Amino acid sequence: MKPIPYGRQNITRDDIEAVNEVLKSDYITQGPKIEEFENDFAAFIGAKYAVAVANGTAALHLSCLAIGIESGDTVLTAPITFVASANATLYAGGNIDLIDIDPNTWVMDLNHLEDKLKKSTTRYKAVVPIDFAGLPVDMEVIKDLGDKYGFKIIEDSCHAPGAEFEGKNEVLYKCGDGKLSDLSIFSFHPVKHVATGEGGMITTNDEVLYNKLLQLRTHGITKDPSMAAQHGGWYYEMQDLGYNYRLTDIQAALGISQLKRSLQNLIKRREIAAYYLENLSDLPVKFQEIPKGCQHAYHLFIICSERRRELYDFLRSHNILVQVHYVPVHYHPYYRKLGWKIGDFPNAEWYYERCLSLPIYPTLSRSEQDYIITKLKSFFEK
Repeated sequence: MKPIPYGRQNITRDDIEAVNEVLKSDYITQGPKIEEFENDFAAFIGAKYAVAVANGTAALHLSCLAIGIESGDTVLTAPITFVASANATLYAGGNIDLIDIDPNTWVMDLNHLEDKLKKSTTRYKAVVPIDFAGLPVDMEVIKDLGDKYGFKIIEDSCHAPGAEFEGKNEVLYKCGDGKLSDLSIFSFHPVKHVATGEGGMITTNDEVLYNKLLQLRTHGITKDPSMAAQHGGWYYEMQDLGYNYRLTDIQAALGISQLKRSLQNLIKRREIAAYYLENLSDLPVKFQEIPKGCQHAYHLFIICSERRRELYDFLRSHNILVQVHYVPVHYHPYYRKLGWKIGDFPNAEWYYERCLSLPIYPTLSRSEQDYIITKLKSFFEK
């Protein structure tokens, strides 16, 4: 059996032709495909505005800047995430605080969040919840807490384009639709639902934040028609300290093409997950709990096992390239220097010591999945 990765991109003939068309056009960097991709993605997610950027980390950083995070501000996130979710606040000059995860859903524990908000003397500037593995966080609860305690919300939806959850009174929300968050961010890394090589997107329903993001992603520069009338058509001004966080037309063309397959790929991911659940339910492993009313996007399919290291080595020895997501934020030496230590977040640590991501991506074949299931069963029969 050839190696089976935990995730992989799928580049079709249509994707290649879309990129080729841009390469033959007048624009390969900041051309019309950027806005087309933004409009298509906003429509898919259900948000008013979308801003394409260089990668998911850039999306997080610009979101922190757009809501005004600066020195002295503190932001809350969860320890089970890629470090960028925490790092972006530090890039903006702020401080990070962490909330443990729920032991069953593996997303931020909202009871712990509320308890911390009640007891802490810190006034938090923002909360960055993670739709971990593709499972939506209950953003209604976070929005209510944000209104009560005065913090902004940056929803990290990198794992969850297309995921949904049912709120109060059967209201249906999509991850990143902007109804419950100030800003939401997405990644287009090759293993994500939409691949552009590198790339990211910020969605929002706030026009002021939208215009701020457009400026910040291009060096803080603006080109206003009134200024052009006064100074000349060439005139521009740098009004903020921004960054070169732009996406290219080449990448946007690939994203537009990939986005056309998003719904069918989402269905396929859910079918693969259902087949795992059906065939692995008798094994001594724990699955992510999915609350009623949630529609998972299955960027990752994770099991927890008391024999994780043995299982990891065994599966990889059989060309099943499982992975661990993630080393907790507070385990990293950099964050240890900031005062965190092992023992601070017991649920996150229990999860980390046992978690393993199985292969899941739309082109994973049934025969490959059967091979994975067979090897898993043979391991636990030993």
